[in-house]
Amino acid sequence: MTRVLVVEDDPQLVRALVINLQARHYGVDAAPDGATALRLAAARQPDVVLLDLGLPDMDGVDIIKALRGWSRVPIMVLSARQASDEKVAALDAGADDYVTKPFSMDELLARLRAAVRRTEDTSLVPETTLVETEHFSIDLLAKKVLRDGKDVRLTPTEWHLLEILVTNPGRLITQKQLLQEVWGVSQSNKTNYLRVYMAQLRRKLEMDPSHPRYLITEPGMGYRFEG
Repeated sequence: MTRVLVVEDDPQLVRALVINLQARHYGVDAAPDGATALRLAAARQPDVVLLDLGLPDMDGVDIIKALRGWSRVPIMVLSARQASDEKVAALDAGADDYVTKPFSMDELLARLRAAVRRTEDTSLVPETTLVETEHFSIDLLAKKVLRDGKDVRLTPTEWHLLEILVTNPGRLITQKQLLQEVWGVSQSNKTNYLRVYMAQLRRKLEMDPSHPRYLITEPGMGYRFEG
């Protein structure tokens, strides 16, 4: 049974989540505050955490950081905060997804299933070396990309960016994370670098670079690889 930890201080929303999750045969624990959430996370080892950012005792971002100190559990943020910088802060701290309230229960459950699936895929294939799409394939071990059977020549920077995205399929990687990883901490505000290099990657890999199928932009937030 997949276990879900719901961290939320609105009793009505907690009740709705618990009813919907249990009806789909998830095991559910609920915490009304950060201290209880961290205690339950350690004791119950959930498979997914649904986390509200506005809790009475702690900010949700601090809970994400605390969990990431010892766990890789998927964390889905549920929040009424709609500002882009709030979302980016949560994702930079280690959240895997961000759902803005009010949300549809069907969408939330679909995203939850996707988060669980990604975790299962990762545990089944700890070292994925070949990423294949309909239009190109990436050999991570040989550091080679083929499109229509022909080598695609990538610069070291293009390769580094692509490698980060394809090894985190479906996960939004923030601009700050990519900039720090590829160019270093001192360049973490140079978002124009990312735009230039992502445009180059799309020209080399996408069938229609202006309408990308694989290398997706989340405006103001970051990028995601959809296989």
